[in-house]
Amino acid sequence: MAQVIKMAYLYEDLMNTYGDSGDVKILSYLLKKQGYDTQVDNISIDTADFNALDYDFLFFGGGQDFEQTVVAKDLRRFKATITTYIEAGKPMLAICGGYQLLGDYYETSEGTTIKGLGILPLHTIFKADSRMIGDTEFETEWGTVRAFENHSGRTYFDDPTKLKPLGKMVTGYGNNPEDGVEGMRYKGVIGSYAHGPLLKNVNLAQGITEKILACYRDRTAALTK
Repeated sequence: MAQVIKMAYLYEDLMNTYGDSGDVKILSYLLKKQGYDTQVDNISIDTADFNALDYDFLFFGGGQDFEQTVVAKDLRRFKATITTYIEAGKPMLAICGGYQLLGDYYETSEGTTIKGLGILPLHTIFKADSRMIGDTEFETEWGTVRAFENHSGRTYFDDPTKLKPLGKMVTGYGNNPEDGVEGMRYKGVIGSYAHGPLLKNVNLAQGITEKILACYRDRTAALTK
């Protein structure tokens, strides 16, 4: 019987723009090639209970402004378990809106402040009149990554000593037009504005797969003690 990797897709029914669900499908494919099955659970508004530590990987995709506002209100009930998961160094990938919602807040074009989870020291400011859209390329520790970005949000690190960029921009905007970097890394978490999906870049997908397998081994070892 195949071993089962457990993945939690946060708000799959609401946060899935520009092919973000492809990231989970790619990881499932790579894990299948190594002999593992995957179980992907949608954690959403109708989820009564969620313990992030039951999973080997968390994914949080991007969404439109309305859906993101709805998710921001519901998401707060999962803050404690997601925080515990992140601080334990377990793997997570958050794209665009999901990336923004891990931070303290995002400010809309109308000046309304929407609270995020406040797990990571970053914030986002929306500039509706200067959308950042197009092909993007950036350099990471896993090599060159090419993707697509489409966002009005500009994300800034509030504590650069705690957060590190995912990569250095070659083409495109990334987090914002000023800093020249794309995405964020903190412990096992990767945040990014890259769609397309991001993990069509197999070099990065394989790096995340290795982290998932390490998490799976730790979780199953703990269950057998």
